[in-house]
Amino acid sequence: MAAKQQPAPSDAIKQIHFLAAALKAPRITEAAARLADQARDADWTHEDYLAAVLEREVSARNASGAAQRIRWAGFPARKTIDDFDWDHQSAVRQQVAALASGAFLAEARNVVLLGPPGTGKTHLATALGVTAAHHGHRVLFATAVDWVARLQDAHRLGRLPAELARLRRYGLIIIDEVGYLPFEQDAANLVFQLVSSRYEHASLILTSNLPFSAWGGVFGDQAVAAAMIDRIVHHADVLTLKGASYRLRNRGIDTLPSIRAGIDQPDN
Repeated sequence: MAAKQQPAPSDAIKQIHFLAAALKAPRITEAAARLADQARDADWTHEDYLAAVLEREVSARNASGAAQRIRWAGFPARKTIDDFDWDHQSAVRQQVAALASGAFLAEARNVVLLGPPGTGKTHLATALGVTAAHHGHRVLFATAVDWVARLQDAHRLGRLPAELARLRRYGLIIIDEVGYLPFEQDAANLVFQLVSSRYEHASLILTSNLPFSAWGGVFGDQAVAAAMIDRIVHHADVLTLKGASYRLRNRGIDTLPSIRAGIDQPDN
């Protein structure tokens, strides 16, 4: 028995294929064909049908764009808010949930995550960065040391103003591990310029194992540290994470050496 032949595409469907290709929106072709029968059976208006087809295209583009933004952000690993262990950080859960709405990005507010090593600062910073990418924002992630190296390269090439201007176009920049290593004054000034260039223009997320009172030792200059902190916290949500490192749980180690002790120790 001969196979039943599929009906030839109508002129309207052919026109949809052509227009979708011209718009570089191939998903419209699939959605239009898939939704056509549903629209007829449910007696949709032309407007309902058009809205449904376009919604499929926009949703697919948003998902594809978010995946690309996440891939280009430089995250050390993909983390989400849902997979964070809240058992030891329940005090900040409500704040993080509010930040996940993305409202802080629209207001060019900053987020600072403070706490000892292993309390989840980098996880939450990454998760908020992933969420920002889903909200349509471009994101860049790097450690403080890597940001300094990037800015030093730009400065050496005489391109620092251009690099700072380019970075301003990113909706969110994440500076991880502020305070793990002290900076020389030239490096501290570069970080200050990065912070200043984004003040009231675009958002920062910073993580640090040190309280603000110890940042003068990190940046080698109390005045630079004070000016930087002033710009960061003027429009910021500061979250303090507490407790022992999750990496050391069930390993018989209760505390880690204080990094501040090494910073504050006088030279011999």
